[in-house]
Amino acid sequence: MTPVEPLTGPRSRHSLNDSLANGEPRPSIEVDRLSLYYGDKPAFQDVTLSIKRGYITALVGPSGCGKTSFLTCLNRLTDLIAGCRVTGQITIDTLDVCTPSIDVVQLRRCIGMIFQKPNPFPLSIRRNLEFPLREHGARDRKQVAQTIETVLQDVGLWDEVKDRLDTPALALSGGQQQRLCIARTLALSPEVLLMDEPCSALDPLSSGVIEDLIVSLRGRYTILVVTHNLAQARRIADNAALFWVQNGAGRLIEAGTAKQIFEEPRNPLTAAYISGMRG
Repeated sequence: MTPVEPLTGPRSRHSLNDSLANGEPRPSIEVDRLSLYYGDKPAFQDVTLSIKRGYITALVGPSGCGKTSFLTCLNRLTDLIAGCRVTGQITIDTLDVCTPSIDVVQLRRCIGMIFQKPNPFPLSIRRNLEFPLREHGARDRKQVAQTIETVLQDVGLWDEVKDRLDTPALALSGGQQQRLCIARTLALSPEVLLMDEPCSALDPLSSGVIEDLIVSLRGRYTILVVTHNLAQARRIADNAALFWVQNGAGRLIEAGTAKQIFEEPRNPLTAAYISGMRG
């Protein structure tokens, strides 16, 4: 695949095996007392969370508790929102994401995002994947073609579309479009994948395909998934975090392994939400 350029200078990528060498993987992302405000209104406040490298972390909780807003802080999409203010710290390895000197274009390349509704470009399947590669400097046609084949295989689309790469992407089914969008993100060699309810616009069969795809990417990428589907979170996640609105702002209520959160929650609010009594 096309290599990722450094964010602020020379910087090595560590494999999951490297992280496991000394036992427990060190955090891929550290969030410390993070708060986000839209004008004077807090979306969430004082979130501290360690996100482990190579694992799938599910962010759960009712609507409006700051889960999606939290995701947008991680790759600085908040910069695009007028009146948005972020306080606290986000660290990827030793990189301070909030520093003004960071190259946000490269940051968003390293931290890709998949949205609720599939959003392929109104171009051919091939051009959907060529476009971001060309924009980021890829010029070798053979390498670009190989990257396209590789990422389409990664998302299970290659056999379905290899004979019609020049047909419109918008002619694909909803589930295929979402897999194409994931492939488009993978083409830029990210380290982290942010997924904001990636199955919410899909039928159950297509949702199952996306779930299987997410699980297949475990270990290769650090994945955060916002979902309202607790059964889905339980099926795919290694770790989970519950957000809730308290005192007018989203708060992190509890975080831990998915098994602990779903089977032995420590916070009564978590227990009530998981059991269906709240939310």
